[in-house]
Amino acid sequence: MGRRKKLPLLENVKIEAIAAEGKALARVDERVLFVPMAVPGDVVDVQVTRKKKSFYEGTVKEYKELSKERIQPKCKHFGVCGGCKWQMLPYKKQLEFKHQQVIDALERVAKVDLPEIMPILGSDQDYYYRNKLEYTFSNRRWFTKEEMSNENIENRSGLGFHIPKMFDKILDIDECHLQPEPTNAIRNWLRDYAFENELSFYDIRMHKGLLRNVIVRNTSLGDLMIILSFGEEDAEKINTLLSAMNIKFPEITSLMYVINTKMNDTINDLNIKCFAGNDFIMEQMEDLKFKIGPKSFYQTNSKQAYELYCKTRDFAQLSGKELVYDLYTGTGTIANFVAKNAANVIGIEYIPEAIEDAKVNSEINKIDNTSFFAGDMKDILNSEFISENGRPDVIILDPPRAGLHAGVIDAMKNAAAQRIVYVSCNPATQARDIALFDDMYIVKAVQPVDMFPQTHHVENIVLLEKR
Repeated sequence: MGRRKKLPLLENVKIEAIAAEGKALARVDERVLFVPMAVPGDVVDVQVTRKKKSFYEGTVKEYKELSKERIQPKCKHFGVCGGCKWQMLPYKKQLEFKHQQVIDALERVAKVDLPEIMPILGSDQDYYYRNKLEYTFSNRRWFTKEEMSNENIENRSGLGFHIPKMFDKILDIDECHLQPEPTNAIRNWLRDYAFENELSFYDIRMHKGLLRNVIVRNTSLGDLMIILSFGEEDAEKINTLLSAMNIKFPEITSLMYVINTKMNDTINDLNIKCFAGNDFIMEQMEDLKFKIGPKSFYQTNSKQAYELYCKTRDFAQLSGKELVYDLYTGTGTIANFVAKNAANVIGIEYIPEAIEDAKVNSEINKIDNTSFFAGDMKDILNSEFISENGRPDVIILDPPRAGLHAGVIDAMKNAAAQRIVYVSCNPATQARDIALFDDMYIVKAVQPVDMFPQTHHVENIVLLEKR
């Protein structure tokens, strides 16, 4: 075998812009260079990690000159933790780059006639905005260079977030500024309790250990849900821990736990038990209340979700006479939110438990003009379904990041709704799908919404009207 060519070190590279997925962009040797953790205006030395005819990928080896755009990151874990990669950018600049990201996706991928794109809706809170975080216990914590220099590392367990691209390494987190207290107090107490009582942290390679994951969920009404996931069934240790936690944090309104001895961390297919309090928490949006169970999906930025749904409702232009299809309805949040402005709303979702939550949320709010169906979208949304339930006047959809299956696009065209309101967490796949609607629909309005400050992620709403 031939020896691999050594990849070059590029010196004194000036970063020009922000590209897709939040990576910085520069041009070197007639190639585009993509590099993370850099800001337009930085001058850096970059170690190339991948070399192709038209582009390089690399990592910063040294910052020679820092951009005037840079600010001091808020979090002590910045640069090691995989989240909040844009903390070194002022929030105003983050919004500018996200707005441009939407424009680039639509112009380069969709390649359709576009109206002027509305200014991005920024979040009032650029920190402490999340209502859900999940932390992982591991007996294989990640050590920083400073920690590695200490030869007397006795405890190698940690509780925190996964290191990017390393399934078995967890960064031990002391502080996180994404979710309001008591999330940090609960996480740090759990770690200390486990150390003091010699509880085992999960070993993902050997698939053993008591403590596996903890999910913290809160609501604007003050409800607080904790879901502890255990990798082993040890009733005495589990009950003792949960009892101590219940006493320590009386603000917990829903203390749940689950035994997960599977090879993966997902708990949606497991029996989650209630140890204390309710088996749900409640959220409110306008005059609507939503019941959120341990398996329920709810947008993780509650305040900004309200802005997203308001704009979605505006785009739908409902007069009270329309039949609305809400595709990928989840727990029926959008369906119930727009129901008072429509004649009838039909929600379709793959996960049966989510559909049951959607029905409950309609019942709680005394909404009687919604219907919900569970199943694969490409199988349910067919001519027979439309014939039985009526041809929609408006379709609202908020699909997964991967976008739409070709069969779903065909079914939507067959439904021939007057308006389609397409909500997406991935402007690139959304733009790809919009191009496939171009023969029947024209883009009438585009509204980017920032749901995740300090990250490169952006939501986008597009209104399509029938030609």
